[in-house]
Amino acid sequence: MPQRLNLAVSQSHTLPTTSATLSALTSTAQEAARQDVHLLLFPEAYIGGYPRTCNFGAAVGGRSDEGREQFLQYFHNAVDLGDTPRGAGSDWVERRLEVAKGKEYRGDGTREELEKVARETGVFLVVGIVERAGGRVPREAEEGYARMYNVAILCHENLQRPSADRRRLTEGLQTGSERLIWAQGSPSTLKAIKTTIAGVELTLAAAICWENYMPLLRYSLYSQNVNLYLAPTADARDSWLPLMRTIACESRAFVLSANQCVRRKHLPPWIRGPSSKGTARKSRSSAEPASSNGPENTGPDGTNHENTPASPDETSMPKTPPIVPKNPFDIASPSPLHINAASPNDKTSSPLKHRSSRRRSSNLMPIPDNHLLALPGEQSSIPAIDDSDGTAAKTQRSHTSDAETLEDDEEEFLSRGGSCIIGPRGDVLAGPLWEVEDGGLLVCRDIDFEDCERGRLDIDVAGSYSRNDAFELKVAGLDLNPPP
Repeated sequence: MPQRLNLAVSQSHTLPTTSATLSALTSTAQEAARQDVHLLLFPEAYIGGYPRTCNFGAAVGGRSDEGREQFLQYFHNAVDLGDTPRGAGSDWVERRLEVAKGKEYRGDGTREELEKVARETGVFLVVGIVERAGGRVPREAEEGYARMYNVAILCHENLQRPSADRRRLTEGLQTGSERLIWAQGSPSTLKAIKTTIAGVELTLAAAICWENYMPLLRYSLYSQNVNLYLAPTADARDSWLPLMRTIACESRAFVLSANQCVRRKHLPPWIRGPSSKGTARKSRSSAEPASSNGPENTGPDGTNHENTPASPDETSMPKTPPIVPKNPFDIASPSPLHINAASPNDKTSSPLKHRSSRRRSSNLMPIPDNHLLALPGEQSSIPAIDDSDGTAAKTQRSHTSDAETLEDDEEEFLSRGGSCIIGPRGDVLAGPLWEVEDGGLLVCRDIDFEDCERGRLDIDVAGSYSRNDAFELKVAGLDLNPPP
């Protein structure tokens, strides 16, 4: 029986309210269903939000009242999935936890809403969420236990009803400033999940953002025989795509990675200030870790550039052109934008089509061999000025309004995206998707999961290549055997 599925990642950014974000998620899932997608991955912290540029008023030895207020707003934006702070495991999954008298379910209903979307669309959903547990809002960021977690929740059809499973970020400590706001999850949530979709047997697992840089954590997932590796992220740097290709080569699994594409204007008011345009410049200097394309601002030399202003070139374009491989693509723009990749085994070619009538955040330009080049939007042209004595330049600067400068700040990309789909031998099947902010849907069709088994002729890091006569990995609270 053919072992083929259609997979997709959504490059969606968090909207101002949870209800608006859930509504957008529903629309994206419905569009995916129309595209015959079986599984759809959303970015890290899609519901609840990734608080880019926010320092929560914290410095070594002190916190500010403004930072505490920001923390309070972020805590309120997180959702309650009805779990316990320590994590109830299968009791939560199977709904065996006690429900308060007079209520139909635990939590705030977000879990039930996601399950409803999965049931009505028939799409397996994997969603990045900021979860709060424990119910009590701490008065101050440094008092009490915040009980916020960075979560990947999986909602899918299980027998006659949808079921949700979930894992919490298990990094020893969160990356950089994330340690201020997110608590540590349990290693037990690294357990892979076995399910069947459209007759195809899947063993899937998720590693969130910089967990993917941890070799032993990756190996704990490889040991469970995963053939679908999910990597929701907030990292939009050039180094992310090579990491995803490495993971695919190591695991002989298909790898899906989804990231948000975020401009400064997309940040919530509690980060940008009461008057966003009036405080845009201030927020850059006082509240932003320089280049916010990843969870940590560390340069190639290992230096932390958290307080160093980013140069324009660091946030405007990639160091290498973003290219989609040789598979034929079709570009259209119903709501939301979707980009379809033909089967990786389909050798036929078809021209690129662009039927978008919506305002685009980037220009998509076909280049030879059916590649796709994403360029930034058009820039206003500046006439040449004879500035031999420097007078013209001074005059030109004096006529540049503050409003124009602030408007440029609002349009600045804080994360350019980079969502992608990788094959089990490290080949890029779709993406990376750059500067597409309006719910870009990257679809790869006719994925053959028997390619995972074919690839293990070459290397099987948890099998024939494991050297289990010399090496052994043990993870506290986690069974590394493949799920039954």
